[in-house]
Amino acid sequence: MTVAVFFGCAFIAFGPAFSLFIFTIVKDPLRVIILIAGAFFWLLSLLLSSLVWFIAMKASNNEDVRLQRGLLIFGVMFSVILQEVFRFAYYRLLRKANEGLAAISEDDHSTISVGQMAYVAGLGFGIMSGAFSMINILADSLGPGTVGLFGDSQYYFITSACMTLAMTLLHTFWGVVFFDGCERKRWWVIAVVVCLHLVVSGLSFLNPFYVGSLPPVYVITALMAVWAFFSSGGSLQNLTHIWTCRRNNMDSS
Repeated sequence: MTVAVFFGCAFIAFGPAFSLFIFTIVKDPLRVIILIAGAFFWLLSLLLSSLVWFIAMKASNNEDVRLQRGLLIFGVMFSVILQEVFRFAYYRLLRKANEGLAAISEDDHSTISVGQMAYVAGLGFGIMSGAFSMINILADSLGPGTVGLFGDSQYYFITSACMTLAMTLLHTFWGVVFFDGCERKRWWVIAVVVCLHLVVSGLSFLNPFYVGSLPPVYVITALMAVWAFFSSGGSLQNLTHIWTCRRNNMDSS
């Protein structure tokens, strides 16, 4: 049973991200580099935020439960803000790199657009975020032990996998919307991304009341997917054209 839980949760948490990597990134070396660099930037933000939280924990009274919970909330919020700061720094770096690639190319055009870089960078953030969120949970799912034996929620592993999946996709969508906001200098877009990131992270404090945390997170994920679609150049006309072509192919076959 533990092996089944391990593979089931792993496929739920990382299956979509792995599919995106295989079908859209792995064949392009430049995209692979951008994804790995994006994951590295997320790691840097985690390192700095963990350092600040560790110092705050050591400097405080460990016996004060309310203070420790407050520091935990502070650590999460600070980590979110730092992640978005590093996302902006990564955007600036990629923008400079893109200009350099365009300068050395024969037709004065880069081989990858800003929108594509936003998608790949966001997926890099999401994969690394998901890995750090889920790897220890997956290790625990192999046993020994039984979840829920002492009255705890039996859905801990499955809900953790669903939350990891949502965060991975959200980082991808946030990356697309965030980069588009930077390109168009729409700073309110960046502010919305940061606020939504804070809201989603704050909802995790409702656990183990999963009914109160998971549905709002997936509603935000669906809305961000629509926003990212239109930010990347999508339109209702595109969807209609795809649907028409698919129906024509089905009729012809």
